[in-house]
Amino acid sequence: MEINEAIRDREVRVIGADGSQLGVMSTRDALRAAEEKNLDLVKIAPQANPPVCKILDYGKYRFEQQKREKEAKKNQKTFEIKEVRLSLNIDTNDFNTKVAQAAKFLAKGDKVKVSIRFRGREMAHTNLGLEVHKRFAEALPGATVEKQPKLEGRSMQMFLAPAKNQ
Repeated sequence: MEINEAIRDREVRVIGADGSQLGVMSTRDALRAAEEKNLDLVKIAPQANPPVCKILDYGKYRFEQQKREKEAKKNQKTFEIKEVRLSLNIDTNDFNTKVAQAAKFLAKGDKVKVSIRFRGREMAHTNLGLEVHKRFAEALPGATVEKQPKLEGRSMQMFLAPAKNQ
C-alpha cells in the first residue's frame, strides 16, 4: 500500500477523511490537503483509473485492520483429521472400540479418516474392505460420509465428518 510521497501517479481521485468525494486532483495538491489536516494520503485502489486515494490517519487505519484480522482469525473454525485404522478381518470387540474412538473424535468436531491396509492376498478381497467401511459408517449415526471408500494403492480410505445437526 502506497502512502504519502510514495504515490507516484500524476493525478488521483481523492476521498476526504469524512468519506466525501474531493474529486480528481494532482498528487501534490492531494498531499497538501492531507498535510493541512495532519493526516496521511493512502492509495486504496491502485487499479482504478485514476487511482483512488483516501485522506486518513494511517497508524489508526493499520491498527483497525489488524484488529479486524485478529477477530476474523479468532472466529475461524479449525478442525483436525484423526485417523482410525481397521483391518480386513477385525473382530467385533476391536471394531466396537474403534467405533467408540471415532465417535469421540467426531463429538469434538474433528474429521475422521477411516483406513484399511490390505496385506498380501487380501488385495483380492477389496469388496470385504468396502463392507467393513459401510458397517463402520452405519455404526456412527452422528457422522456423515464426506468421501466414499476409495482404494488407493494397498489401502482403502473413507472420510467422515460430524453431522451438521449437532
